[in-house]
Amino acid sequence: MTVEATTERVLRLLALLQRRPSWTAGELAAELGVTDRSVRRDVERLRAVGYPVHATSGVGGGYQLGAGTRLPPLLLDDEEAIATAVSLRLASGGTVAGAGEAALRALAKLDQVMPARLRAEVRAVHGATETLVGPGVEIDAELLVTLARACRDLVRVRFRYPGRDGGERERTVEPARMVTTGRRWYLMARDVDRDDWRTFRLDRMSEVVATTWRFRAREHPDPVAYVQRSVTGSPYRYLARVRVHAPAGRVRELVPPQVGRVEDDADGWCVLSVGGDSLDWLAVQVARLGFEARVLEPPELREAVALLARRLATMAGTGPAPGNT
Repeated sequence: MTVEATTERVLRLLALLQRRPSWTAGELAAELGVTDRSVRRDVERLRAVGYPVHATSGVGGGYQLGAGTRLPPLLLDDEEAIATAVSLRLASGGTVAGAGEAALRALAKLDQVMPARLRAEVRAVHGATETLVGPGVEIDAELLVTLARACRDLVRVRFRYPGRDGGERERTVEPARMVTTGRRWYLMARDVDRDDWRTFRLDRMSEVVATTWRFRAREHPDPVAYVQRSVTGSPYRYLARVRVHAPAGRVRELVPPQVGRVEDDADGWCVLSVGGDSLDWLAVQVARLGFEARVLEPPELREAVALLARRLATMAGTGPAPGNT
């Protein structure tokens, strides 16, 4: 058998091992059309280039592809290669410091070995795609790894964090989950000193250290919903609740999750909760949705909406100037 045929068979073996968790030698031999002995030799060839193929004996035993000490070459089918390449292009403009450069390096390697037909498809997707949101705040990749491990291993984290008065103080937390809005990263964690769940922006953390103090897992709020409530309300001077005559899904298409929270209501209405430092800004944002709406709170927003309506009527030449009767 030629070297090319052996190489092709080894790649087919790798593809099979990646397809499902475990194979018996007989199953692999049948798929490849070779003997069990050839399967064993091909497994050794994979191990030689860095693939950790584990073997177990006895009933139910077989071969399984495991995790190793270094990253071996990857074998991707067409759909996986396209998805990976598109994801890498998006990651090259992401919010993780250093990830953009690493993504471009990985994309260059993948592009080098991709067939021309797949490269053309990836470039077509990239050429037809624009990013709507602006650049977010970059986060150090090492910080993400530190917090991810702390969430996984249930260990407390200590860091310095600015308060609302501008001064920094040390915080000790029990981390639960990280949440990203696409522009910013947040940590939902239980504040040990306050004995309550809190949301922390990763870009505001400093001197982050994972301690050796382990904690027991406990019930916690839904991380996405909790962070969304925090980022759409607490940082702002005003928190508005507006009843909107439209399906919740339609309003969610117009209001990004980091801007407002939308909840279903009765009879084709939904409730929008959105924060802002200006009542005029809130009034404009609600009006631009283009749906019938009723302000639930705060009362000051009703006054701002009425003033906006008078201003618009004046601009259209159909009403008196604001402040006139």
